[in-house]
Amino acid sequence: MHIFSSETVLSENQKINHPILDNAQVSLYIKREDQIDKDVSGNKFRKLKYNLTEAKRLKHHTVLTFGGAYSNHITATAAAAKMVGLDSIGVIRGDELGKNIDKTLSENDTLRFANTNGMRLRFVTREDYREKTSEAFLEKLAKEFGSFFLIPEGGTNELAVKGCEEILTKQDESFDFICTAVGTGGTISGIINSSNTSQTILGFPALKGDFLSEEISKFTSRTNWKLVTDYHFGGYGKINKEGVEFINDFYRQHNVLLDPIYTGKMLYGIFDMVHKGVFPKNTRILAVHTGGLQGIAGMNEKLKKKKLPLITT
Repeated sequence: MHIFSSETVLSENQKINHPILDNAQVSLYIKREDQIDKDVSGNKFRKLKYNLTEAKRLKHHTVLTFGGAYSNHITATAAAAKMVGLDSIGVIRGDELGKNIDKTLSENDTLRFANTNGMRLRFVTREDYREKTSEAFLEKLAKEFGSFFLIPEGGTNELAVKGCEEILTKQDESFDFICTAVGTGGTISGIINSSNTSQTILGFPALKGDFLSEEISKFTSRTNWKLVTDYHFGGYGKINKEGVEFINDFYRQHNVLLDPIYTGKMLYGIFDMVHKGVFPKNTRILAVHTGGLQGIAGMNEKLKKKKLPLITT
């Protein structure tokens, strides 16, 4: 039986013990959404759940989505579609990757995994990729592939937000702050919608820019949230030696592996804020582990080229 067959999927909250937390008299728990499934974990499962249900309800046989060469969303969609008996198509940014497909698949774990799980890969130029939401581009894809159910890049839409509203449970009402990494804004929107108004939701964007507030406001009318923009490490897909060392230390100390794009930056930020006294004494913090661990292999390739320390797994 696969994860999409059950009614409700719950994840455990793991307590984190650390001198920085003890000194500040702050307690921290991690919601282990990363343990939902080895291939479709964290917010990817939440975002895909109702999208795939809707695809089947509308009697589609194929889902189509978009992503970069190391996209967590691409691998999760490929695995999830296979689980529920749907075909999948991944439109991938970078036409150069399609010029020697065997070489690309041999060198790229993400695309090889997607391909192995039955996803048809369509490589497009970066210029075409920027047009991915235009009607003309989507019509072109429909002519090429036939009818499909469209899931946006990163998976965020109203159905995804509905799925992310199931991350928090009754037991989480005792927390003062709920923290999550932010990519496209879908996960935090769902968490905001299902939180108590007495709770503060902190989002840690993985990329630069102020556009996310606007995106999040499309999916929630609540105001008990804010974005913490100091911990993106230079932008999406970027990390430095200090960030890698934090992830490796955290894994050694707590046996919780963090990903370098999202959760590593969020936890680094939380510890820094605790150390600086941002949170009052006796504050209870819940940090949502949104998965994304398959991205470590791609990041280690980049780190190797820059002669930086690697993330240990």
